[in-house]
Amino acid sequence: MRVERLYRYPVKGLTAEALEEVMLTPGETIPHDRRFALAQGDAPFDEAAPRFLPKQNFACMMKNAKVVLVRAAFDPRTETLSLAAEGHAPLAAPTGTPEGRAALGEWLIRFLGDEARYGTHSDGTPRPPRFTEVPGHAFTDQVRKGVSLLNLASLAALETAIGRRLDPLRFRANIYLSGLPAWAENDWVGQELLLGGARLSVFKRTVRCPATQVNLETGERDADVPRLLREHFGHTDLGVHATVLEGGRVAVGDALEPAVGADE
Repeated sequence: MRVERLYRYPVKGLTAEALEEVMLTPGETIPHDRRFALAQGDAPFDEAAPRFLPKQNFACMMKNAKVVLVRAAFDPRTETLSLAAEGHAPLAAPTGTPEGRAALGEWLIRFLGDEARYGTHSDGTPRPPRFTEVPGHAFTDQVRKGVSLLNLASLAALETAIGRRLDPLRFRANIYLSGLPAWAENDWVGQELLLGGARLSVFKRTVRCPATQVNLETGERDADVPRLLREHFGHTDLGVHATVLEGGRVAVGDALEPAVGADE
């Protein structure tokens, strides 16, 4: 089994960024993965007491298909995020200042248009969506921090069944794997894996949601992936989630194998 692709997604719902290698840390995500999000104005997210919230509280593919048309790039050296989309003036702004985050939020609100949801402050004034981050918090789709893995053979099996290609990035995994049979990963739950220099523990299968319906080129919902998975395979799972038990370097081309003696 081999790592074919590595990705991080600095802003929840926005552009994937390809990586050649990463350093994993116990109990954490890939560095900068889901570090930022646009919290909708009616979301009960509190930066002073951050906690997991379902993805619909943020701008995301599941609720806002057109976010795939935003081209986002994050430079961790300068802490700068660049945003661009057709019909909108591009923006590059620092993520580490209130002014920069406000500018990024305003840009995304303009892009979302009527999909930007407003709430109400305690004084009755409108509460707009806001671009946010909280040190140490990740806007993941799981309560546990970790990494997501996708078996490319399972994706190929789905493509064969439905008679069309699907961009692997519809599935927003961190680690894409080759060299194992289709659906073999479904048996990994509860097992430990060695990946490059790291050790992982698989804790659940990835249940696919309407986010995977979205065509990344057009922003249209053109394939009901959850329905197709259930129709052809009797479940809606594609991929698995794992926590990092022991950190280490992981690179494209690295091997993945079961951890010998993990259950002893």
